[in-house]
Amino acid sequence: MPRDTAPITPENLLMAYASGVFPMAESRADPDIFWVDPERRGVMPLDGFRMSRSLAKLIRQNRFIVTLNEEFDGVVAGCADRAETWINPEIMALYSTLHETGFAHSLEIWDGDTLAGGVYGVTLGAAFFGESMFSRRRNASKVALAYLVTLLNAHGFKLFDTQFLTEHLASLGAIEISRGQYHIRLKDALSKKAKLTGPVPQFPAVMHLRSQTS
Repeated sequence: MPRDTAPITPENLLMAYASGVFPMAESRADPDIFWVDPERRGVMPLDGFRMSRSLAKLIRQNRFIVTLNEEFDGVVAGCADRAETWINPEIMALYSTLHETGFAHSLEIWDGDTLAGGVYGVTLGAAFFGESMFSRRRNASKVALAYLVTLLNAHGFKLFDTQFLTEHLASLGAIEISRGQYHIRLKDALSKKAKLTGPVPQFPAVMHLRSQTS
């Protein structure tokens, strides 16, 4: 798609999400940002999260501390801390502003005092637009997604957009739908209200997903 030449503001970034598109950069060092509108869209059905027996065992061990919105910039930095990333400094600044205004959220996974993993994204209406996730401990991002799905269900969200379908997300129950199907689901979710707030569910609550265990 053509690169965007006008400065991107938090306001037109939210308008883009409401229209079904999202921003990326070619690399950390590339200052340009372009809009993406995939023909095939990844979504996580909120009633279809697939918890493996190993993930259920890890959550049952209660090894990690899970928090919401306590280290947003740290989560974004963790997601960008890889050899190749689409998160450049402008994107980091834009999402930090969205977080300050209540539209962007992070869920953190802590191993003691160490930020071991997490996920962040944007909310509009009853839609959660997942941006990225990371792990510094084995399966920490899977734990983050299990708790995030629990929170989204608890607060009445209708759409969990994962942008693309990866093997990692597919193993957890994510699916791929057409652009047209996505826009139908997006319109419905934007017509409803939901708010991503704490408290984070304690260990037993997330185990309701056990019904999806394979």
